[in-house]
Formats: sequence, C-alpha cells, structure tokens
Amino acid sequence: MTLDKTNRMNYLIDFYQELLTPKQRNYMSLYYLDDFSLGEIADEFEVSRQAVYDNIKRTEAMLEQYEERLALFKKYEQRKLLLDQLKQLDLPSEALVTITALEQLE
Repeated sequence: MTLDKTNRMNYLIDFYQELLTPKQRNYMSLYYLDDFSLGEIADEFEVSRQAVYDNIKRTEAMLEQYEERLALFKKYEQRKLLLDQLKQLDLPSEALVTITALEQLE
C-alpha cells in the first residue's frame, strides 16, 4: 500500500466517518490510522481475515463514492492551495491574520 493511498484514505475517513457504520469505522481506523494488520483486526473482532479484508475493500469503495459525489476532500485541497497562495502575496498584516483564522477553521 502506498503512502499516498494511506494519506488519502485517512482524509476520506476523517471527512466521511459519520456516514460509516461503527464496525466500518473501527476496521478502517485500526487498519489505516493504527496500522493494524488484517490478521490483528480479525483477532480483535473474532472474525476471519477475509471478512476484514472484504469489509475494508467495500468501505474504501464507499468512501471513494462519497468523495466523487460530495468532493469534500477535493475542495479542502483547493482551499488549502488558495490560502497558501494568498500567504505568498504581499498583503497587509490584517489580511494575514484573517488567512490564519481561515486555516484554523479547517
């Protein structure tokens, strides 16, 4: 698994976790955030490794569908880029304070 995919999944979990079931949240959190193996998750929940794998793959697909429809992560990345560009401009200090406040809302 690549670092880019892991980072993307972590963001998608963060943005869409409330749309997941508790079991999906637990599996994804353990797998992506806590770096558990499929076997460790299976032992924790007393299910087969294949059941964990299937659940994670289905949940990944669901998260990608949510992102395709809602684009929360894409919009977050665009806002971050625009805020970084604004910080590079020669702006009055009041504007920089406002930009910093906007960044803290994320």
